[in-house]
Amino acid sequence: MTGLPLIIAFIVAIVLMIVMISKFKIHPFISIMCVSLILGLIAGIPIVDKKTPDGATISGLASVIGSGFSGTFSSIGIVIILGALIGSILEQTGAALKLADMVIHLVGKNNPVLAVELMGWVVSIPVFCDSGFVILNPIRKALVSRTGVSSVSMTVGLSTGLYIAHVFIPPTPGPIAAANTLGIGNSLIIVMGMGALCSIFPLIAGFFYAKYIGKRVKADDEADMGEVTKSYEELVAEYGKLPSGWSAIAPIIVPIVLMALSSIASMANMTGIAADLMKFLGTPIIALAVGTVFAVIQLSGAGKMEHFYKICNDTLMTVGPILFVTAAGGVLGKVISSSDMVNYISSHAEVLSTMGIFFPFLLSAILKSAQGSSTVALTTTAGIVAPLLGVLGFTTPVQITLVCMAIGAGAMTVSHANDSFFWVVTNFGGMTPENGYKTQTMNTLVIGLAAILEIAILSMIFR
Repeated sequence: MTGLPLIIAFIVAIVLMIVMISKFKIHPFISIMCVSLILGLIAGIPIVDKKTPDGATISGLASVIGSGFSGTFSSIGIVIILGALIGSILEQTGAALKLADMVIHLVGKNNPVLAVELMGWVVSIPVFCDSGFVILNPIRKALVSRTGVSSVSMTVGLSTGLYIAHVFIPPTPGPIAAANTLGIGNSLIIVMGMGALCSIFPLIAGFFYAKYIGKRVKADDEADMGEVTKSYEELVAEYGKLPSGWSAIAPIIVPIVLMALSSIASMANMTGIAADLMKFLGTPIIALAVGTVFAVIQLSGAGKMEHFYKICNDTLMTVGPILFVTAAGGVLGKVISSSDMVNYISSHAEVLSTMGIFFPFLLSAILKSAQGSSTVALTTTAGIVAPLLGVLGFTTPVQITLVCMAIGAGAMTVSHANDSFFWVVTNFGGMTPENGYKTQTMNTLVIGLAAILEIAILSMIFR
C-alpha cells in the first residue's frame, strides 16, 4: 500500500493504538508492537529479506522490527539506566534534596515550575532532551517534595524547556543538520541567536499550560502539600547532614559539561588527541558513566556503599518497563520510515509550498507525528525545503534561519507514542499513557503552535 491510503491506514493505526492502551488497558509494549506489525504488513513491507535486481537487500518486516528495537536500545538504553542510577543515588544520599534547596534559594519557593523549565531549556542546548530529562528528573522530584507543587506541572515544565532547546538551538544535531542542509551551516551563531529568540513564545505558552494541566491531571507520586512538607522535614532529619552543594551537583553538572565540550569540539571541527578525548568523554553514555562515578563517590562519602548493590538492582527493575516501551516506540518509527509514507509526503511537497513559512512547519509536523523522531523530521524536511527556498521567497541568511526555526517548531508537534521522549516523560513523570496524551502530547501541540506564531510574526519583520 502507498499514497493516501497508507496515510489513512497510519491514522487508523495510531487511533487503534491509543484506544488499546487507554480504553482496553492493554500494556503499551504489546499495543505498540501489535500496531507496528499490522501497519508493516499493510504498508507492504516484505515478510522476509529480499534481493533487488541490482543486488541490494530490502529488509523484511522481522528485520525492520528488530532493527527498530535494537536501534532504540543502542541510542538511549544505557543512558536511561545510568541516568536513573545517578538519580537513585542522589535520592539515597539526600543530594536531590540539597539540589532542590539550591534551586529554591536561587528562584524562590513560589517559582519552581519556571525554574525547572528554564533549567531544562539551558541543559538541552548541549544535551539530548531524553538524556536531559533523565539527568534532571531527580531535581524535579525533589522540588515537588520541597515545594508541594503539582508533580505534573513540574514534569510538563521540564519537558517544555528541554524540547524547545532540542529543536531550536545548536549544538544539538537536529538544528545543525537542518542549518547545513539549508545552506546556513556557516552562520550557526545566527541560528543559535534566532533559536533563543524563537523560544520566548513557546516557553511562555508551555509554562501556562503546565500550570493549567497540573490542576487537572494527577501523577502517581502526587500528594497534598501538608503531607509533603512533613515528609520533607522528616527526611532531612533522617539524613542528618545533607551533602555539600558541589558534591550534590557534580554527578549532574559534570556529564552536562562533558557533552557541551564534545559539541563545541565537533562544531569547531577540532582535531587531535585532545579533541578526540573531548568527543569520547562527551558521548552521552561515557559522560553519564563519569557522572555515575561521581555519584558513587558521593555514596561512599555518605557511608552507604553497602546499599549500592540494592540501589543498582532496584534501578534496573524500575527502568526495565521504560526501556521496553521506549524500544517499542522505536519499532513503530522504524516501520513507518521503512514504508513509502515519507516518500509520498516528499513527492507532494510542492502542493504545500504556497503556504510560505507555514509550509516547512506543517511538513515537519506531519513527518514528526508520523515517525516520532524530531531529528529525522528536522533533517528530512530541510532536505525537501532547501530546493524551494527561492520559491518560498526566503533568500537572506536571517530569512533562511527562520525557515530552519519553522522546521524546528514542526519537529516538536506532536510528541506521542512513537516518540521515545514521550515515554521517558510519561514514565519518569509517574503518569499513565492516557495522561501522557493529555500532558506531553497536548503540551507539544501548544508550544509548537506558539512557536510558529512567533516565527510567523518575525518573518513579517525580517522581510
